Amino acid sequence: MELLYNFPLWSAIIAILFAQAVKVPIRMIATRDFNPGLAFSTGGMPSSHSAAVTALATAVGLQEGFDSSMFGIAAVFSIIVMFDSTGVRRQSGEQAIVLNLLINDFQRFVDEAKLWNKKQEFEKREEIRELLGHQPIEVFFGGVTGILLSIILYYAIF
Repeated sequence: MELLYNFPLWSAIIAILFAQAVKVPIRMIATRDFNPGLAFSTGGMPSSHSAAVTALATAVGLQEGFDSSMFGIAAVFSIIVMFDSTGVRRQSGEQAIVLNLLINDFQRFVDEAKLWNKKQEFEKREEIRELLGHQPIEVFFGGVTGILLSIILYYAIF
């Protein structure tokens, strides 16, 4: 039952849930588009990955001390995850956009070339995921979200 009292773990989990939930109203304010499915998808503002790892590192720092080895490990882990979110994962999302465009263009060509009147089964397949990574601003605000949530939770609990 000690797991229930693991402040860094709960801080990270709450940061993930908060960041995912707040994506829906932020998108709605920014684009007037209500998309509740965004709460269960990757990408978007703020980055839940960044919120989680910064909440974890902040909670470890608050609990163990910012001069502890555990905080150092958590901080480096956070940096790597946030760098990956804006680097490799973001590029994967950009490639997915291009692939989806190519698939759509190819499909349109095939449809016109063969004069198909009805949709074929393979046209109904799900598109490649485009929201894989984050823009730097999304990672930044995810990090700020995680830090602030951990500090608030720490002082609310202790």
